Amino acid sequence: MRSSGSGKSGGRGNHRGAGNNRDQKQGQGRPRKPRPEERRYDVGPGATKDGPKAGRGGAARGGARPGGRDRGGPARSREYETRMEERNRERYAGRKEVKLPKTFPGAEQEGERLQKVLARAGYGSRRACEELIDQARVEVNGEIVTEQGKRVDPEKDEVKVDGLTVATQSYQFFSLNKPAGVVSTMEDPEGRQCLGDYVTNRETRLFHVGRLDTETEGVILLTNHGELAHRLTHPKYGVKKTYLAHIVGPIPRDLGKRLKDGIQLEDGYARADHFRVVEQTGKNYLVEVTLHEGRKHIVRRMLAEAGFPVDKLVRTAFGPITLGDQKSGWLRRLSNTEVGMLMKEVDL
Repeated sequence: MRSSGSGKSGGRGNHRGAGNNRDQKQGQGRPRKPRPEERRYDVGPGATKDGPKAGRGGAARGGARPGGRDRGGPARSREYETRMEERNRERYAGRKEVKLPKTFPGAEQEGERLQKVLARAGYGSRRACEELIDQARVEVNGEIVTEQGKRVDPEKDEVKVDGLTVATQSYQFFSLNKPAGVVSTMEDPEGRQCLGDYVTNRETRLFHVGRLDTETEGVILLTNHGELAHRLTHPKYGVKKTYLAHIVGPIPRDLGKRLKDGIQLEDGYARADHFRVVEQTGKNYLVEVTLHEGRKHIVRRMLAEAGFPVDKLVRTAFGPITLGDQKSGWLRRLSNTEVGMLMKEVDL
């Protein structure tokens, strides 16, 4: 048993001896590769081919540890750090001025996509606006658009849907059912109730289109579209306004003809475009008068000159915008179709 144990022991001893002989042979020929724990690295300006001049352990093998603080290894010189800082500064100095490359076709084109402009104008989601284009219901500058991706300039291009102009810019359009006693101004120095009291929470400054007498009720338009407001009140375009007037009769059969032929007023003739009796209760008559003129108190003056003073007057329509069931004092935003119809009235 002892001889067997000593044999194993001798075997291990011989193995070690063989390893040492192999190392000696390698030492006589090509140089032996250092083991990982024996390797040294050239770090920093003060290092040599044999490794750092100073330091021990991990710092000696790998140089200064990361993080900017030396933990036993050689510290980088101030000149070296300065050079690195200058190089990084030069590398990133102009980064903000670099223009990114175009990443999609047509990116170099100007303007906005047509469906985005339509969606912002209130014609639904972009998908719904794309369907309008697919249905050939949209035209730009007189040409029907059938392909997606068309780009337009909202400030210059004329966009129409179903033949009606789209307000592509940041315009606002409202209809107010003005109550009696409200002054047709946006501000009143005397402190009376005015139109501006109904739009005090609007960020954009609005102004009224035309006027209504203080005691007259009904439709009055508010907008920030200056050109549209100017044309709607200009005699050249002759936008019609419709009124309901309460008068006391009896009235003659030819009253409508007299109003259409013209009533002589102190500032010239005034003519109605349309007249009809809407309702009669005894001697009380509710009559409808339509005309395209906009002179001050014109409906009241015409009927008074004909012998029928007006007790109450309501404007029920301004061009294509009707009062409907809108309650007194209520403000409502016009629909896209209504805006388009207004613009069509005045060739916009």
